[in-house]
Amino acid sequence: MYRSSTLLLFLGFVSAARSFAFLPASQRVIEPPAARLHRAASADFSTSASSTRLRASRGSVIGKKFKFSKYHGLGNDFVLVNDLSKDGPSLTSEDARLICDRNFGVGGDGLIFAHKSAKEGYDFKMTIYNSDGTEPEMCGNGIRALAQFIVDEEGYEDKLPLTFNIDTLAGPILPQINSDRSIRVDMGYPIFAAAEIPTTLEANFADGGVVEQSVSVSGTDLKVSCVSMGNPHAVVFDDDLPSAMDAYGAALESHEVFPANTNVEFVRVDSPTHVTMKVYERGAGPTLACGTGACALVVAAVRAGKIPTAAEGVTVTLPGGDLVIEWKGEGEKVFMTGPAVKSFEGEGVC
Repeated sequence: MYRSSTLLLFLGFVSAARSFAFLPASQRVIEPPAARLHRAASADFSTSASSTRLRASRGSVIGKKFKFSKYHGLGNDFVLVNDLSKDGPSLTSEDARLICDRNFGVGGDGLIFAHKSAKEGYDFKMTIYNSDGTEPEMCGNGIRALAQFIVDEEGYEDKLPLTFNIDTLAGPILPQINSDRSIRVDMGYPIFAAAEIPTTLEANFADGGVVEQSVSVSGTDLKVSCVSMGNPHAVVFDDDLPSAMDAYGAALESHEVFPANTNVEFVRVDSPTHVTMKVYERGAGPTLACGTGACALVVAAVRAGKIPTAAEGVTVTLPGGDLVIEWKGEGEKVFMTGPAVKSFEGEGVC
């Protein structure tokens, strides 16, 4: 779709793919700044109240129209598409990369679809693409946003509290939307075995897990604890969160000891029931919140002896706000409670 025999026409295609018309409240006509360049390449933009399109010299229309809603969980923001009538996502990972662009698209940390599951017993399936087009196994803030989105889309407000059984690449996830609009999510069992994270770090815990194992990152030895919540997490306890994030976040995310890359959480323990976190998300970079990361770090904190227990809930403060994480210990599931908020809805073309 984006290939062309000339550079100018290629630029025109990409600009068109990144140009959107959003119509949540008022109808606007936007002429892209590079329109003269596109006309010089025998292509022009035709704008209307409902879309911004590229018309090539043969008069064909390039682009796919789609309706979307924008939600966030503590500032971790997502573009959501209702594909409940379809067997799979209506847009591609490349579309996600363009849509999530904060300058040329809707903007977001990810693009999420609700569509049919091929498996019995599920209400629907979640497919998510990160802002770089990669597909993670799961997303804690994203699953809350998706649950609230379906409640709003399908008119389930009068049926609350309501629990969905959602098919994800990390297995079944069960968010409960409460009457007060808080969302408590059964996040499943944490995974500790090094090979299942996956990480090539040597196991140093009785169950084959990795707890505060040394890793050399940018010339510094870091103590890293590994937990999977269906997706990989590397947890580093460090009181100087901003400096640690800037110095080691990107390098640790793609470190060779994590063959599938990893999410990275930098954590300061404030009290036995309160921790503060900054996150460098795999495929997205620094974000305001990460739900699976909050779960992973609380589990890691208990296992490393940083906090005594999380059975009654530990408050995790992220840049975007607070989540409450519960974990009763080995062999138990993790539960996450937090909000999901609708920002706006609209229609676009990519």
